[in-house]
Amino acid sequence: MQTSTVNEPKARLSALRRLLETGESSTQDELREQLEAQGFEVTQSTISRSLRKLGAVKGVDEDGRTVYRLAGPEPLLPPTVQTSISDLILSITNNGSIVVLKTPPGSASLVARHLDHYRPDGILGTIAGDDTIFVAPESVDRIEETEIAIREALGFES
Repeated sequence: MQTSTVNEPKARLSALRRLLETGESSTQDELREQLEAQGFEVTQSTISRSLRKLGAVKGVDEDGRTVYRLAGPEPLLPPTVQTSISDLILSITNNGSIVVLKTPPGSASLVARHLDHYRPDGILGTIAGDDTIFVAPESVDRIEETEIAIREALGFES
């Protein structure tokens, strides 16, 4: 194992930044393993905090694989996928207060980013987890219309 400097936050962030610049890691676990191979002692929660601190984002590489990378100065483009965005939607429903979308694991951020970019009528904002998206409507009085606008924007038919 290397010297004790490998546990210093600055050295760890620097090593993580170099890994992100390659744009080859698709999971936090892969990043953790790569840092451990360099002698750093890290947990998944440490990786998660460090990614936020560095401003890392998930993107799609040339092969269509989701990867972590550093956000550049260029504006973020709308997400692209090899398949139709509608193929990533399992269900869309509402409870009178919020619209909830279910996706396969790992797809929620991509779909939410699509909604945030194209902003169908009636959307105030989105929150994405791993496989679930909460969409806050501008008005609960128009939640049915908002759900319909989301379905149309995503090309989803139930």
